[in-house]
Amino acid sequence: MKREKFLKLGLSVAAILLLSACGNKAKDASASDDGGPTKITWMNMLHTPSPPTDVIVDKIEEATNTDITFNWIPDASKEERLTTALASDELADIVTITIMQNSSVRNALKSGMFWDVKDYLKDYDNLKKISDERIETASIDGHVYGVPIQKDLARSGLVIRKDWLDKLGLEVPTTMDELYEVAKQFTENDPDGNGKDDTVGFGDRAPTDIKYSSFKLFTSYFGAPNGWEVEKDGTFTPEFLTPEYKEALNFSRDLFENGYLAQDFAVTQKTDQQQQFAQGKAGIYTGMIDIKNLKTMAQGIQDDMELVPVNKISTGDGEYHVWSENGGVGGLLAFPKSVVKDEAHLKKLLQFVNDLIDEEVFYYMTGGIEGTHYKINEDGALEYIDMDAWQQDVQPLSSSRPSEVTYKIKDASPEKQLANELVAENEQYAVLDPTFSLDSEKANEVGSEIQKIITDATVQYMMGQIDEKAFDKAVSDWQAQGGDQMKKEYEEAYKAAQKNK
Repeated sequence: MKREKFLKLGLSVAAILLLSACGNKAKDASASDDGGPTKITWMNMLHTPSPPTDVIVDKIEEATNTDITFNWIPDASKEERLTTALASDELADIVTITIMQNSSVRNALKSGMFWDVKDYLKDYDNLKKISDERIETASIDGHVYGVPIQKDLARSGLVIRKDWLDKLGLEVPTTMDELYEVAKQFTENDPDGNGKDDTVGFGDRAPTDIKYSSFKLFTSYFGAPNGWEVEKDGTFTPEFLTPEYKEALNFSRDLFENGYLAQDFAVTQKTDQQQQFAQGKAGIYTGMIDIKNLKTMAQGIQDDMELVPVNKISTGDGEYHVWSENGGVGGLLAFPKSVVKDEAHLKKLLQFVNDLIDEEVFYYMTGGIEGTHYKINEDGALEYIDMDAWQQDVQPLSSSRPSEVTYKIKDASPEKQLANELVAENEQYAVLDPTFSLDSEKANEVGSEIQKIITDATVQYMMGQIDEKAFDKAVSDWQAQGGDQMKKEYEEAYKAAQKNK
């Protein structure tokens, strides 16, 4: 099994589980402390078309004194394959879980299938640095059933055409009123100077992606809660019942009615939204971290395009808020008790995960090998020198890093580097969803389904297809179809969690 590291994507679930079982036996055979490499099987998510070559895996094994067998699950089929593996209890030493809100996964975690590692983290030099906020986000009823995968707390922000601002004599906006004026001027005053009425302020994307749309960011800027608001007495209120959410609704509706928001946003996918921006059809893009990709996409079309990332927009009161996508946690590296039989085995695996956060291994999993995949230029920034090799050797592993926040690598693109710095700054303004660590059976059962009621009503209101009375009717439908029960269960779970602190 030693060199049989990578599964072909065409393998059936049964074959994956069979290989998992083989890997587990290999691990069991290595239980003795003979000083040799620790054999580890890792059921992991694959976000690229093909698994990585052995080039970087060999470096990781050498640095961590391990022999790793990866059982790759394509990200597109992760729900089906992971839930199947959980149901059959055919798992690996380490299981990457990125769908913590999935009801089957959540029930498996709550059932005691995995080790609670909360009290162990303090014993490892890297793991003990995981922030309290991330520990809280990753917990379920006070238990942490795996090492939290550390992500940036809040990556949201805007990308604005700086060259268009300069041409129209506008400053970078800092308030919602100024942002509205920029969207208006970008739409009405020919910012590209071609004499045509062919630009719009905001590009946007389809309702299925509304959490990553301009509207979600507007709710933050107006000061709305992220998902739910918790009062001092423990009462929960869904975000769409707050005045700030309604302000964002009316702001977006006004943009749309005046043509300052792309009229086809409801049928536009993310890649099309990016293309529209890169082609000079829109001047404001929601997604600060995409700034480098946007510049790349514009090459040969708008080579002189100048962009500026923006993360701080207020209502004029100087207070900044930005919603947190995941509470700074991208999932768990979990250890199933059916495979990890004892504490000694668990501690070896925790040491391995801890070692993956060491700077040397972090660079392997991020940039690759210096001189082969990248170089550090005279400004101290990382520049890739062989993108083809990086995509084959490194990219499939980059999403497997236990932490994306422990080290900050300077980007060779000034715009991207500034965006990275603003993402780090967002941490002090981040608004978390208080339900991340709470459990609601009703939410597990119907939460995603009834959220569509609110999403549809939000988009319809923005487009002027329904009025406020019809929006309120949609909220009543949400409440009747499970929302009120979710609210009650979240309140009960919150109060229980507060007592246990």
